[in-house]
Amino acid sequence: MERKKIHVAAAVFRDGGRILTTQRGYGAYKDWWEFPGGKLEPGETPEAALCREIREEMGAQIAVGDKLITVEYDYPEFHLTMDCYWCTVSEGRLTLLEHEAARWLPMDDLRQVKWLPADEEVLKAIEKHYEDLTISGR
Repeated sequence: MERKKIHVAAAVFRDGGRILTTQRGYGAYKDWWEFPGGKLEPGETPEAALCREIREEMGAQIAVGDKLITVEYDYPEFHLTMDCYWCTVSEGRLTLLEHEAARWLPMDDLRQVKWLPADEEVLKAIEKHYEDLTISGR
């Protein structure tokens, strides 16, 4: 039997040296932390899905920037493909409509919350990005 596949897009918002994380309020991973976003609908691009999901879940219009990473992760119940993009708010404010909580975490505190396993891979990419900026002097 072929295992279930889920394709999602996630937004990585940064504010100076801080990164936005949201806490799940439902399901098997309730109370775990993740990057906001959601499932792609049939025929939808990851960028379009992100714009729709953030509008629905956080009430803001966003601009989707460069792709940070695509994570392939096997959860016990399904295989996840997660496209992650740097994003900025273009209109409105990020407001919690579906998540339990949100926090802007400084880079040094990113590992202080319980991240979903696939999101751990995103953390590594963020840390490498900031390390590369430091090395290049930006």
